[in-house]
Amino acid sequence: MSLLTSVLNDRHVALGAKFAEFSGWSMPLQYPAGIVAEHRGVRASVGVFDVSHLGKLTVRGPGAVDFLNACLANDLNRIGPGRAQYTLCCNPGGGVVDDLIAYVDGLDDVLLIPNAANTEAVGALLQDAAPSGIEIANRHMDFGVIAVQGPASDETLTAIGLPTELGYMAFEHADVAGGHCTVCRTGYTGERGYELVVPIEYTGAVWDAILEAGKAYDIVPAGLGARDTLRTEMGYALHGHELSQSISPVEAGVSWAVGWKKESFWGSDVLRAQKASGPARRSRGLKAAGKGIPRPGMQVVDADGAEIGVVTSGTFSPTLNCGIALALLDAAHADDTEASVVIRGKAEPFEVTDPPFVESHVR
Repeated sequence: MSLLTSVLNDRHVALGAKFAEFSGWSMPLQYPAGIVAEHRGVRASVGVFDVSHLGKLTVRGPGAVDFLNACLANDLNRIGPGRAQYTLCCNPGGGVVDDLIAYVDGLDDVLLIPNAANTEAVGALLQDAAPSGIEIANRHMDFGVIAVQGPASDETLTAIGLPTELGYMAFEHADVAGGHCTVCRTGYTGERGYELVVPIEYTGAVWDAILEAGKAYDIVPAGLGARDTLRTEMGYALHGHELSQSISPVEAGVSWAVGWKKESFWGSDVLRAQKASGPARRSRGLKAAGKGIPRPGMQVVDADGAEIGVVTSGTFSPTLNCGIALALLDAAHADDTEASVVIRGKAEPFEVTDPPFVESHVR
């Protein structure tokens, strides 16, 4: 099966990108400067990411918000039109089919941005549950998504005429580069930034305009490698790692994205019981006390060498210059202050902590 490619693929090739398979897509992993340089560029100034592989589903019709609120975990009644919300699509057992962002254009019009690999699954579940009058449309290939992240993201977008006076998780529609787009104050890096949802026919022109405007701020094109190190430093969950069909939001530490006061939502009974009794395992952060670099799937052990958990995400932190990880630990050890990760057969010492590992600047 051939991999899907972004509408910006030719531009990535011209920039010298190294590509990797991700959820059925061939996407830039890194550019010639390398992951560490891209990571540090985003933290220090501004970076631009092509994340067009992300899914796009529209949910439209009378009562679209109310319908989604009865399905998804978070409470859409907390926000109104022009606002976005991180939420979860859970299965009946409380596991997570996907985490996604909901953009509320109106009570009858919502855009969902799920992960690439789970777009069809989320769409099918919503389609099966939708009452008459609610239309679920898969718009995955109709839009590109460009993320502009970092302290100079405001200046970069202002230079091409896009609005930047937006509160966190707010969005506006705007014209740019001969077309139009939706400008969202969202992101996955922990820095102030934006994600632009752009009709496919304008995506290339918008990308070019951002790179040109960003030259004044030493903009760096950044790939999925830097996106992963940036999000791990912030402790942001990634589906298939911290969240999955068998890992609940309570276990993953994202209970804040659950509308506990709602009457019901998919998986609500199981999740309420788990919250009341306490989960059997919990997600924590690990920071290397030595030179060990953890990777997903590695064992976490206690002082006696007994397994107490598993690394769900692990990497080298360019900001802290050491190894960091997110790990799912047995509840009996989740409050420990020290643990070890078995790396190439050796138990390397780590500090157990709560993420983020670096200060957030999203607001």
